[in-house]
Amino acid sequence: MRLSLPLLLLLLGAWTIPGSLGDRDLLTATAPELDDEEKYSAHMPAHLRCDACRAVAYQMWQNLAKAEAKLHTPDSVGRRELSESVYTDVLDSSCSQKWQDYGVREVNKVKRLVGPGLSKGPEPSISVMITGGPWPLRLSRTCLHYLGEFGEDHIYAAHQQGREALEALLCGAPQGACSEEVPVTREEL
Repeated sequence: MRLSLPLLLLLLGAWTIPGSLGDRDLLTATAPELDDEEKYSAHMPAHLRCDACRAVAYQMWQNLAKAEAKLHTPDSVGRRELSESVYTDVLDSSCSQKWQDYGVREVNKVKRLVGPGLSKGPEPSISVMITGGPWPLRLSRTCLHYLGEFGEDHIYAAHQQGREALEALLCGAPQGACSEEVPVTREEL
């Protein structure tokens, strides 16, 4: 069997048709380089706490909204209000979920937590997200921290005012994770 020269060049990738993949920029992506704190610390690194808080607020809001949607009878104002035992269970299950849809991605040399409910910001054409590892446990601990700090009643009351109010309660307080006043210094031990 004889192959013609153009066919041989095409098979070897030395010849391309104008407009095909051969004259486009090559896309490459590398995984974020994690430092020791990001790899091994039991706690959420300070520079990712705002993203983590927003992820927790989103999950709480979404799970409470789903539970309210299942109610058959709205209250006198037309809202569907959960009983204390139900919203307590929903918030507890929000914290004990697997958190597998969240991870860390580096965009323009800045590491960000990414996943449902987090704004995408500038989207690279291609990127690598690191999931699993310490991130699910850190998110669960962050969630439980907010339950302990604010309490289920206060969190549910904020939820009833809307997603923005819930996020403001958890993340935007004067010393909240997304407050500009929160120092992001790292002390070496």
